[in-house]
Amino acid sequence: MAEWTYVDTEAAEAFCHLQYFAIKKHQADGDVDFVITVREYVNPPDPAMKFFAQADKQTNQRTAPFTPVGWGQSMSSALHECVKSIRRFPYEPK
Repeated sequence: MAEWTYVDTEAAEAFCHLQYFAIKKHQADGDVDFVITVREYVNPPDPAMKFFAQADKQTNQRTAPFTPVGWGQSMSSALHECVKSIRRFPYEPK
């Protein structure tokens, strides 16, 4: 375990480590950059969901706005789910 996980915190405080990633979504009307923030929780809300990834932008804004996210037991699984969510709907700026 990493040293930061030994900091004395309570589960309700949702103490986590943040990492950032970026992906470029290619669309007919131009490319859109998304920044994905991944949280690695010391005490996750569910033991099967230690990592949570969330995009900085919504997709599908004109129909039903959707924020791409992903949960997983590993960073790669959370990122994979988030990237799949980014690809699911078009980015439609208002």
